[in-house]
Amino acid sequence: MKTITLLVLILAGLFATGYLQPDAAGNNHLKGVQTVQSDIISFNGTKIVQIGIVVRDVEKYTKSYADFFGVETPKIIISETEDKAKTHYFGQPTKARVKQAFFQFDNITIELLEPVGTPSTWKDFLDKNGEGVHHIAFEVKGMDERITEMQARGTSLIQEGRWTDYSGGRYAYFDSEAQLAVITELLENF
Repeated sequence: MKTITLLVLILAGLFATGYLQPDAAGNNHLKGVQTVQSDIISFNGTKIVQIGIVVRDVEKYTKSYADFFGVETPKIIISETEDKAKTHYFGQPTKARVKQAFFQFDNITIELLEPVGTPSTWKDFLDKNGEGVHHIAFEVKGMDERITEMQARGTSLIQEGRWTDYSGGRYAYFDSEAQLAVITELLENF
């Protein structure tokens, strides 16, 4: 698990240090990598906006992260109930919630997640793997189309929902562990 965490942080660092270069149209491309045309929607030009880390004690790790990075301790919030967040786990409503803390850096957000209740992707991950990197999140537009696209890539939709602090925010987690060694999250109106 520590290897995956290190790999994710290295990848995030590569993106942060300019390994992505914008073209004339403002789309980002990996330096020295050519894209291949296909019917599959490309992730080229899509921003990685978040790394999610599942923990057993969000209060403890929020303080630890703030001390380590020398930043203010963010507020810990708890997600809305299923009736408001429309949380679905493998297509079924779930009462599971999550305590969250967000560390906003210039180029990426680190999200700490502590599962509350079951079933959820967060609790499953914690039970199976222990604490560690749960997901990499991409900012997208057209969530419904992107869900269809992710499923066409051979990933199954694990969990989806909404956040209610403003209208239109949606998230969806996909089981991309076989392909990428990490869960993929899509965020709309992030």
